[in-house]
Amino acid sequence: MRSVTIARNYAEALFELGEGSGELAERGELIDAVAAALQTTPAIADVLMSPRVPKTEKVRLIGEALGSAPKGFRLFVQAVVKRGRAPLLPEIATEYAKLLDQKLGRVRAGVTVARKPDAKLRAAIERDLARALSKQVIVTYSTDPAILGGTIVRVGDRIYDGSVRRRMTRLRRHLLGR
Repeated sequence: MRSVTIARNYAEALFELGEGSGELAERGELIDAVAAALQTTPAIADVLMSPRVPKTEKVRLIGEALGSAPKGFRLFVQAVVKRGRAPLLPEIATEYAKLLDQKLGRVRAGVTVARKPDAKLRAAIERDLARALSKQVIVTYSTDPAILGGTIVRVGDRIYDGSVRRRMTRLRRHLLGR
């Protein structure tokens, strides 16, 4: 079974726990925090991935680290670790975010611009994307001076390239007859 499929199954289980308790967003924030801790703190990842550390010790450490988290969430993460699936926690967080976005009618978009956008430009981009997609849009911005101007928008698997670089390339091909 592929890791994405396994992560999706765990994310669905966590999602059902969140729906049952009415804490969907809170569970999302918690799983994101756990995933971020694994990715940014090598010592945590080393302990959870090490075959030298017994699973019972890993479960105990997770219980202590998540002591202030809701019991259902803590037990969920402990179950993931107990089953040797700790490396999947970042993927579980990603899949959970997808489920939450679907439930709330949101879509995530990546927008690349030539230089850092100011607040007014960000608001215009977000408003136009929300109108075009008929959904609430969560935008992540990145900059790439090589595009010269315009924007490149990625929504799921679709890419909308409105960059000056692309327009210049198309014009060059047209003028050269290619």
